Amino acid sequence: MNPEFEDALNGWKKFGNGTVEHKTSPDGNNYAVASQRVLPFDSLSQTFHLKKDNLYAFSAWLQVSNGEDAYIAAMFKTKTEIRTAGWVIARQGCWTMLKGGFTLNISTPVEFYFETQNTTIDIWVDSVSLQPFTQKEWRFHQHRNIEKLRKSQVKFQVTDFEDNPIANAKISLKQIKLAFPFGNAMSEAIIDDKAYQSWFTSRFKYTVFENEMKWYSNEKYPRQENYSIPDAMLKFAHKHKITVRGHNILWDDPRYTPSWVKKLPKRDVPEATERRINSIVKRYSGKVIHWDVINENLHFSQYEDKMGRNASAVFLKKTHELDKKALPFLNEFNTIERPRDSSVTAAKYLDKIKLIRKQGYLGPLGIGLEGHFAVPNLPYARASIDMLAATNLPIWITELDVSHTQDESVYLEQAIRELHAHPAIQGILLWAAWKPPKGCWRMCLTDNDFNNLPTGDVVDKVLREWRHKDFVGTTDSGGYFTTSLFHGAYKARISHFSGKKSEKINEVFEVKPAMGDVDQKTLHLRVHP
Repeated sequence: MNPEFEDALNGWKKFGNGTVEHKTSPDGNNYAVASQRVLPFDSLSQTFHLKKDNLYAFSAWLQVSNGEDAYIAAMFKTKTEIRTAGWVIARQGCWTMLKGGFTLNISTPVEFYFETQNTTIDIWVDSVSLQPFTQKEWRFHQHRNIEKLRKSQVKFQVTDFEDNPIANAKISLKQIKLAFPFGNAMSEAIIDDKAYQSWFTSRFKYTVFENEMKWYSNEKYPRQENYSIPDAMLKFAHKHKITVRGHNILWDDPRYTPSWVKKLPKRDVPEATERRINSIVKRYSGKVIHWDVINENLHFSQYEDKMGRNASAVFLKKTHELDKKALPFLNEFNTIERPRDSSVTAAKYLDKIKLIRKQGYLGPLGIGLEGHFAVPNLPYARASIDMLAATNLPIWITELDVSHTQDESVYLEQAIRELHAHPAIQGILLWAAWKPPKGCWRMCLTDNDFNNLPTGDVVDKVLREWRHKDFVGTTDSGGYFTTSLFHGAYKARISHFSGKKSEKINEVFEVKPAMGDVDQKTLHLRVHP
């Protein structure tokens, strides 16, 4: 109600302490101001009744009163819980959009308000929006995006060698390669396990090694390096034309750093990290498409603490100098999974990228979003990716899985479809590497005999959709057949019966994103008369 504050404060009220006022700027813009704040949640609010299972997209424009930036959250309070819907870093002198969203598992009254730990600033608010979507509407939007982004219209015309159209010709399509990168992590168990190999290679053409390229695996003791296992895994992947991401060179979390590195004096850390980068990047230069250069360095900062705040920029620059073909990545968890984790929101991720640029690394950079979901909050995930997409940097989902619950397969399918439908996502890697005897770190796709679990059935289901298996069409009176195909490489087989004689030809072609407004590729396939 009254989202633009054109009707003063009608529909709005004070939340907590402080004062809420209506103001108008010199150019005629109306907005609200929460001032004289004492507690983080002192702001303004509005109450409304929300429905179970709807998906809610939320946005607002915020500004602060003085020179200090403020990290502000949009909060939604029910009778039983308080939820975070989104975050923004608000500044003085310009309006910044907070974008987020949420879902509810009950129909209930909800009160929303804004919260920031900085109680010295006034919060300015304008253009508040809360948009409800049913599950059906949300799925329609996903479908529309997929049709527009991941598929193209293809028109076939079958003619004879005199260019006469042939009606009732049968066109059978087989996808040779899917253009959208979709893969799964693998473990060293795949080197010798034929069943694992067969199951994996029949599904995936992209992979990442779960632990085998990490520093603690390659150099357990100083200057005693062992790359035999990742060497063998790379050999297997390349033999089967599987593309590999490099994960990871350095990890900012001290728990997953070689014990001898943690014991080094500060003065020796730069030399140790440079030697590590030189060692692994030179060895695998040209053999991987990405490098997760510095893992989870919004959550953790051991190298920044020991080497200075520009450590990430130093690592990225060095990696790019050694391997120009591979894209260097940052990689983080909870940016799209957990709104309550304030250390790694999209706003914080953007600030990290700005800092790295300011510190001198201006080269190519990828945004890695791990995607370790519990119950996927699709509106929040979409809004967070929207914010990161403003950088125009490549964004990949690098470690997708969901918590093991009764609805695990449902949540996995929701996550895959949402991420595949987002225009900024350039690839998805599942984090479901199998290793005996326990199986998987968090989410498995199969049992230990490689029989699919429900999660594995979900993966096979979406792959069948994207691959158009056993796709058949028939030409009309003009010899035409038109359909929509996922981007990738295909083989078309044309069959035509003329009297007692059957003509069959094969044609290989590629479907790519349209370069202009017309989303169509025409193929003329000629059959002998």
